[in-house]
Amino acid sequence: MDGALTDIRSPILRQALAYWNDKRGARAMPARADIDPMEIIQILPHVILLDVLREPLDFRYRLIGTVNEEHMSEPYTGRRFSELPHQCAPSRIWSCSERVVRDKHPLRSDIPYVGPKRDFTSVEDIMMPLAADGATVDMIFVVIEYVQKRAEVAASLDTPATIFG
Repeated sequence: MDGALTDIRSPILRQALAYWNDKRGARAMPARADIDPMEIIQILPHVILLDVLREPLDFRYRLIGTVNEEHMSEPYTGRRFSELPHQCAPSRIWSCSERVVRDKHPLRSDIPYVGPKRDFTSVEDIMMPLAADGATVDMIFVVIEYVQKRAEVAASLDTPATIFG
């Protein structure tokens, strides 16, 4: 399920990781204050910002880009993972978020798509830690790309997806 950062297929995710790396500079992680929405206009619709809550550990949706909202079955802004039966511990999204907090490194994954749109089959995402103090992860910068059925078929045939319209 989890892939190496060098295996990122989505140009949007590659752009997001390059931006995160640029913003962190010599630090282990950038802060939320380093992220300027005007600099990432192309990827904003694919962004989710998660607050990391402590004692007990939990995650809250702070911001959800429009592309992500379209793929969700209900509004999640302001909601905690612990309130959502399919996202509370020990769900995969909880485990990945917890891992980003613990390891303080970006995490890329591919997962099956389970949203309301039936023409999508999977999701490629990257979760990148943010830390106001440079050491303690207090937010997670998530960028998601949704993979359509026809794009997967085209990729399996080594044919550009644009042929299929």
